[in-house]
Amino acid sequence: MRLINKHKHSYKTLWFGLAGAFVVIVGSIYFGYAQAQKQEAEKMNPTKPVPSDAELREKLTKDQYKVTRQCGTETPFHNAYWDNHKAGIYVDIITGEPLFSSLDKFDSGTGWPSFTKPIRSESVTEKRDTSYGMERTEVRAKSSDSHLGHLFDDGPAPTGQRFCINSTALRFVPAEKLKEEGYGEYASLFQPQQPQQQQQTSGEQSRAKK
Repeated sequence: MRLINKHKHSYKTLWFGLAGAFVVIVGSIYFGYAQAQKQEAEKMNPTKPVPSDAELREKLTKDQYKVTRQCGTETPFHNAYWDNHKAGIYVDIITGEPLFSSLDKFDSGTGWPSFTKPIRSESVTEKRDTSYGMERTEVRAKSSDSHLGHLFDDGPAPTGQRFCINSTALRFVPAEKLKEEGYGEYASLFQPQQPQQQQQTSGEQSRAKK
C-alpha cells in the first residue's frame, strides 16, 4: 500500500512539474510575442514623439546633432546618400517620418542628396534664412523641427525646385524593407507598373467573329 501511495505521489509530483514547465514555456512564448508586437508597433509609428534635447544628445551622433539641432552643414561628396541610387524612401532621423523618395531624387552635382519635392508637402516647412549674408530658404522637418537643408529654384522639371538635404538628417529605408520597417503604404510606389492589356468587349468579340 505504501508503495502504491509512493508511486501516486511521484506521478502527482511529475504532473505538477510538467504543468509548471508548460506554464513557464507558454508564458515565455507569450512574453516574447508581446515584446515583438510592441517593437513592431513602435517601428510602425512613423511620427514618434520628439525626444528631449538631452536624449537627442545621447541618441544622435555629433554630426547628426550639429546638423539637425544647430543648423549645421555636412561636407559635400563625403556623406551617406549623395550618390545613393537605390530605390526607397528617406525618413527623419529623429521621428522616422517619411520625407523624401528616391523617385524624386536626382544628381545635382552639388555633393548633397537633392530632390525635386518631398513625399508630402505637409511633411516639411520652409523658413527664410539670412545667415552668412545670403538670402535662402531653409527646409525643416515639420514633426521634429529638424534642420534638413535648403530649397533652391534651380531644379529640374516638373517642379523646378531643388531640395538640397543633409544626409545626416535622414535615414534611408530600402524599397524591399518598407513593409518590414512599417512603411508598407509606400511599397506600391516601387512596384513595376504592369502594362494595361486591352480587353475586347463582348460586342467587339462578336463583331470579330462575323
